[in-house]
Amino acid sequence: MPADDYLALSDEALTRQCRFETLRVQGPGGQNRNRRDTAVRLTHLPTGLVAQASEQRSQLRNRQEALRRLRATVALEHRRPVALDRYAPPAALEAILPPVPGRKARDRIGPKHRDYWTGVQALLDLFVAVEGSVSETAERVGLSTGALSRFLLADPRLVRAVNGWRESRGMRPLR
Repeated sequence: MPADDYLALSDEALTRQCRFETLRVQGPGGQNRNRRDTAVRLTHLPTGLVAQASEQRSQLRNRQEALRRLRATVALEHRRPVALDRYAPPAALEAILPPVPGRKARDRIGPKHRDYWTGVQALLDLFVAVEGSVSETAERVGLSTGALSRFLLADPRLVRAVNGWRESRGMRPLR
């Protein structure tokens, strides 16, 4: 496992790489929410990325949600290099992509599955490696450009990450 493959870590190992903070938040939720430090903020020390949760009255549940959000944030914002000369889509990426006619149906996983973000990170790493080209990314993962575009546009967080990268380089956003 590469040193920066944070999403492959267990929840416990990923949590050990984080600074854990509890805090109080204002708003509805009753006495426990207003009088106890139930909100949780995790700061991933190697990347500096932050995730927070405060919706639940339980600090444990907020900690679990903050960790889930941290995995999503790492996938969307932490890029790793890709060797394009010998590229083959990893299994985690194959698991999130839409099925392709004429090829064996994949066991797809969705955004609620823990491994979904590993696939998203692999897709975004490839996208950045091919300089933001949707058509080349689609070709390398075995999809049509339209199918990949529909996939990217279906998740608001994913399209925000793609469009942010494209706009920072003067490219027009996906719509």
